[in-house]
Amino acid sequence: MDWARRDALVIAALTTLVAAKSRWGFWKCVDRLRLDGHGWNHKRVWRVYCQLRLNLPRRTKKRLLTRPAHPLVVLPQPNAVWALDFMSDTLYGGRRFRTFNVLDEGVREVLAIEVDTSLPAERVVRVLDQVVAWRGQPHAIRLDNGPELIADCFASWCADRGIALRYIQPGKPNQNAFIERFNRTYRYEVLDAYVFESLEQVQEISAQWMQEYNEERPHDALARVPPATYRAQITARNSPLKVSP
Repeated sequence: MDWARRDALVIAALTTLVAAKSRWGFWKCVDRLRLDGHGWNHKRVWRVYCQLRLNLPRRTKKRLLTRPAHPLVVLPQPNAVWALDFMSDTLYGGRRFRTFNVLDEGVREVLAIEVDTSLPAERVVRVLDQVVAWRGQPHAIRLDNGPELIADCFASWCADRGIALRYIQPGKPNQNAFIERFNRTYRYEVLDAYVFESLEQVQEISAQWMQEYNEERPHDALARVPPATYRAQITARNSPLKVSP
């Protein structure tokens, strides 16, 4: 093909660029080629672009991660499995914020609600370090496939401590049902119940509500006692009897 030999440099530059930037259109490619110092006329580039059939729709969707389905088994004891999830809402002025929620599935006790405008993986690790310092660490964590929870620093933190990661399958939030149910309660009783003007208000009210949720609010799935009371009952039941001398 004479055109292929004649336009070899254009072909090489275009194919390299499109391979790296598969979602770019023609004019974005032309602008980038010019910025890279190529002075080809856009009509010539368009002709080569069409000859290479780059003008046709390209399917470049990324495949979703494949995850095994883990059974939603709950051991009635603390620190067996923690569940993690994120939520988002908006302040009165329009500024968006996020919350990072940590729940102990076995006793339905909320361990942390971190509130900020940005919660990257490093912040997640720092929050979990703080919880582990007073609570002890879990045997496993149930979580979704969010970017913060598949980040290397988070995965390394769990691997170093021997904590198993139970990722749910993409698009299956029901596989993380305990924290999804908690999120619904938190949204109804806190996020949708107040007009927040600052992050400090969200943090203060969330901290107060978290204490009430754990220590005062009866839980239907725990024989209608609060999570902290249920945990104390489980701990007393499983502790060895003291023998008097």
